[in-house]
Amino acid sequence: AARALDHAVLHAAETLADPDPLGVIEADDRLGRPADLRVRARRAARNVVLSGASWRYGLRLALCIGLAQSLVSIIDVPRSYWVALTVTFVLKPDFGSVFSRAVLRALGTAAGLVVAAAVLAEVPHGWWDVPVMMLLAPLIPALTTRGYGYQTAAITPVILLLSDILNHQGLGLVVPRLVDSLIGCGITLVAGYLLWPESWGTRIGDRLADAVADTARYVECAFGDGDAAARARMRRGLYRDLSVIRSEFQRALTEPPPTGTRAAAWWPLVVAVERILDATTAARVRIRHGAAAPRPEEVAEVARELRALADRLRASVVLEKGHVNFTNDSQDSVLEPLRQEVGAARAVASPQDR
Repeated sequence: AARALDHAVLHAAETLADPDPLGVIEADDRLGRPADLRVRARRAARNVVLSGASWRYGLRLALCIGLAQSLVSIIDVPRSYWVALTVTFVLKPDFGSVFSRAVLRALGTAAGLVVAAAVLAEVPHGWWDVPVMMLLAPLIPALTTRGYGYQTAAITPVILLLSDILNHQGLGLVVPRLVDSLIGCGITLVAGYLLWPESWGTRIGDRLADAVADTARYVECAFGDGDAAARARMRRGLYRDLSVIRSEFQRALTEPPPTGTRAAAWWPLVVAVERILDATTAARVRIRHGAAAPRPEEVAEVARELRALADRLRASVVLEKGHVNFTNDSQDSVLEPLRQEVGAARAVASPQDR
């Protein structure tokens, strides 16, 4: 708690002393408020046009929807629109692993259909639907926070009861819904997941290595004679990059082995890099408030260790413990906390060569 409070105060001091106040317009501020609408619109348009991930997602979705529609046009599937809807709901990579969403969708649908079948078999049509709906509907927000599978299990009986009110098909809705959902999940797993493999380096390793290398440049900039506005922009960019990397890691953690296992092993390194960036910012604030600036060779040594770590991250996918020895290790230096964080990062993340 004390460390978190210290970091928060140091970040506040750095933000208030920012020499480039107009630069924050280009990014979401630290209070969580969104950027200007024009900036967000321009950012979204740029991502759609230039982002390879956006184009890949569009191709994956088009392929899956095309296969779903082709399949239901060949095979007589009752309520075939549920197949395409299932594909659309599951194939959302930004909401988590497509693999885990497909599996959880299938399991959640099956569990929800058990409840729906019991209700449709025992509850007569008419006003009895009202208290049943009042009982089931609150489960949706209550279980949504537990995960996608729980959310699906809560929504499924409500949707079937609403469909039964309109169509009066009763238990005849259960099997088609199960079949359509399983078909949609299967199409998504094969055409939307297995056919689009991504290497660990492209997805995680290279991004993290780039962040470590950028952190090395930020260390040199923070304690050098560089432009203060450029330093502030570099710091904000690093925090945004680390936020994206953290989100990607959280998605990778839900993937099947080896990706999920590897992400769990690399996760401490993500935390360590964030702490290195925090320690650099804190040291810069202390210098601004009167602490002695570090010698150039101290800064160069820290940056060199970070670049060495970045190079090894690009060349490996397996981590092993290591250590680093700083020759300039004065306990009174403002860089001592930063050196400790770099040493901790190397201790958990010195990769084995391929």
